[in-house]
Amino acid sequence: MKKSLIILIITLTFCACGTIGRTEKEVFIVNLNSPQISMGVIDIQFDKTFPLPGMRKISVTMNYFPAEDAVCLQYRADLMTYYQFWSRSGRAAFVKALEDYKEDYAARNLDRRGGRQARRKYGNADGYLIWQLSRFTTQFKGAVDIEIGYSFKENSPYFTITQREAYYADPITEKDSRESQQIAMYFTRAHADDLAVFFNQEYLQELVSAAAGSDDYNDDYYEENDIQSEKESQVDEY
Repeated sequence: MKKSLIILIITLTFCACGTIGRTEKEVFIVNLNSPQISMGVIDIQFDKTFPLPGMRKISVTMNYFPAEDAVCLQYRADLMTYYQFWSRSGRAAFVKALEDYKEDYAARNLDRRGGRQARRKYGNADGYLIWQLSRFTTQFKGAVDIEIGYSFKENSPYFTITQREAYYADPITEKDSRESQQIAMYFTRAHADDLAVFFNQEYLQELVSAAAGSDDYNDDYYEENDIQSEKESQVDEY
């Protein structure tokens, strides 16, 4: 009896230590009503609407949300508006993946067959997604997995980020009631560098410092941004 009691005490002690030492993963969410800083517009290549082949260029509005330390890629595709948010760790993963991709590109280590393995070769990022049909319809929102890799289009390689399906849980039933589409974005190395600039933490901190005490904060996330990219589409020869 005494021996059993000692074993029970030891077991409970280890369980308690394990509970104390365990840290919960921080949840990354963003409020669209939070103050935001406009960063302009970049052009990104997307797949054309199925079943059309090829790619199409879509203007993506870039905004920074200082309170959540989140960078937002806002775009409209197939009648749906998307707000794709990147956390600091996700942005760092993108920058590191781009460096690895450039090394593979220079060494000609890219597999032309592509596929799922190539699409997620450089890892993934935990993001947050909000999507809606229009400003007057329901906002669906949820965590989203963003895969980072590459793909060949018309014999040319592109650095890619793939926004996987996100699921919206009904606040009443707590069941998944809406699913977003999987969407891929394609970048030449030069255009990927453009996005990496917006992901640079020092650049974002400079934006916040410059906006402090000014009217550069934008509290209306539906306001149209008329800044257009002047850079023409480029293709990497491989």
